Amino acid sequence: MRIGFLLFLAALMPTAVFADGAVDSVFNRTYGAAKDLTFDQKLNTQLPLEATFNDENGKEVKLAEYFGKTPVILAMAYYKCPNICTVVFRETFQTLQRLKFDGAQPYQLVFVSISPSETPVLAKKKKNNFQRSYENLPIETNAHFLTGDESNIRKVADAMGFQYRWEESLKQYVHPSGIVVATPEGKLSRYLYGIRYDQRDLRLALVEASENKIGNFTDQLLLFCYQYDPHQGKYGFAIMGAVRALGGLTVAGLGGFIFTMLRRDRRRKKGSDPSAPNNDKEGPV
Repeated sequence: MRIGFLLFLAALMPTAVFADGAVDSVFNRTYGAAKDLTFDQKLNTQLPLEATFNDENGKEVKLAEYFGKTPVILAMAYYKCPNICTVVFRETFQTLQRLKFDGAQPYQLVFVSISPSETPVLAKKKKNNFQRSYENLPIETNAHFLTGDESNIRKVADAMGFQYRWEESLKQYVHPSGIVVATPEGKLSRYLYGIRYDQRDLRLALVEASENKIGNFTDQLLLFCYQYDPHQGKYGFAIMGAVRALGGLTVAGLGGFIFTMLRRDRRRKKGSDPSAPNNDKEGPV
């Protein structure tokens, strides 16, 4: 599904405010240069798990190493980015910081640099900076900052529908922004666009990608009431889903009330029947 530049631009408008309050004309130049770039939704597409990168410690890894057990949050950016990428990193961590799941955090977070010139040393520095800022998150074990060559970067970007290019006049990469949530098998499940990610949206995206293996009853109820809108990359209130959920709760509540009343009535009748055995009376001595 093709997302037009106007949607992309609208999602990014708050960026100047988030980038330390600076309003710089470089943002306008960047948006203008990126107007023909899109972030196409390719739901249920299989990611190239055989793609090879280096992690922040310089170890050669396949993308597959981060899949298999939990959903994966995946974002494409680059570590020397002068504006939007740092905001994407920060907002992702801030949203995850507000999410509470039982037990260990049920996700892996993978950032793939779109710049083949970036190195594991730079990736490690970036990871360490966020690790110091978000000490309550398992960044050491759950967050991964990858670098690689152009061929492998393009494999992942093309599978995600993520378009980018080097803009010589700006001396930087131009690209849309957003994150995707993939299933443990590596299939693209949900896209969240822009640079601010709603806590509810990301939580529900993770629950759905896990096929309801994580989360709680409230999450299941919310998924009845909210449905994913692929046009906006957000979850919206679904009237029919809410009606079905409310109807189910009403039936369950009514059933429980009827059961309680019938049991109470049965006990009352048993207490008023003189022929009924009375276990409270003492037997003959």
